[in-house]
Amino acid sequence: MLSRAIPFVAAAALSAFFAGAAFAATVSISAAYPQLNGGQTPLWLIADTGIDRRYGVEVKPVLIPGGARLTQTVVSGDVDVALTGGAAVNAMLSGADIIYIGMPVPTFAFSFYARPEIKSVEDLRGKVLGVITKGASSDHASIALLRRHNMSQGKDVKVLYFSRQEDALAALNQGIVSAAVHSAPTTLMARRLGFKELVNIGALKIPYPFTGLAVRRALLKQNPALISSFLKCYLAGIKVAVEQAETARRVLARYLVTKDPEIIDEAYRGFAPLFPRVPYVTEEAIRGAISFTDHPKAAAADPKDFFDNRFLKELESSGFVKELYGKS
Repeated sequence: MLSRAIPFVAAAALSAFFAGAAFAATVSISAAYPQLNGGQTPLWLIADTGIDRRYGVEVKPVLIPGGARLTQTVVSGDVDVALTGGAAVNAMLSGADIIYIGMPVPTFAFSFYARPEIKSVEDLRGKVLGVITKGASSDHASIALLRRHNMSQGKDVKVLYFSRQEDALAALNQGIVSAAVHSAPTTLMARRLGFKELVNIGALKIPYPFTGLAVRRALLKQNPALISSFLKCYLAGIKVAVEQAETARRVLARYLVTKDPEIIDEAYRGFAPLFPRVPYVTEEAIRGAISFTDHPKAAAADPKDFFDNRFLKELESSGFVKELYGKS
């Protein structure tokens, strides 16, 4: 009996060894994001539901506040993927060797919240506006809205920059700024403090890379399989975010560090409708970001130079997306 058991034990041990080796060999991908909002739901779901293991990688979400700072971390190679907005466009205009490979939130997902005395955008003339990071998405959102009312930063409205939305909200509450740019769930926190939404910029449907997936061009060349694996994870994360609301809400509760159902719901409802099944980058969104920057090279820039949809196209043409969604 013992002699018969030895081969079985040896086989089991060998199987366990190779399983452990495979686990140890799992490739790690660091993916950084700038703010705690519902736009990060697909990324958070990847790590927390084991989607990444399904595709042979380990995706590690990293919070790096501020779009400009976040963009620099992907430029330097400190992270593999940056979920960043217009700050990446500014960096590319300055020669940064990065590029967008996807755009999960293709429009401004912001609202303007103002103090009671501000009844319209025009009432902001001579006042101070709070935004998050110069040259990043919230800054561009404020520029876009002011332009629609024939106003501009500096000339008509002063701007005060913050690294976090919570700080901008505190400044609004203290009267340091007269209005601030917010995304969900900070929007709910603003309403709870008695502030009203002045304008929902997202409702204007202005094409813009609110959240783009930016990577180093060198990484595309050196490890295209890694990029493909990450995008498989991300597409699966979008599917869960849109179709499995309760799972998404549980993950939001964890990352937002709250049990408040209204905050969780605000974060979810503010972004879930915006996620496209296949998050292609569009020329219109890049052109919009270029138009909002004061970079000296913006006028001559070609939007096509800022993105590469090749990997998403390959996933779709290969049948991956169809298989992911089944017959839906």
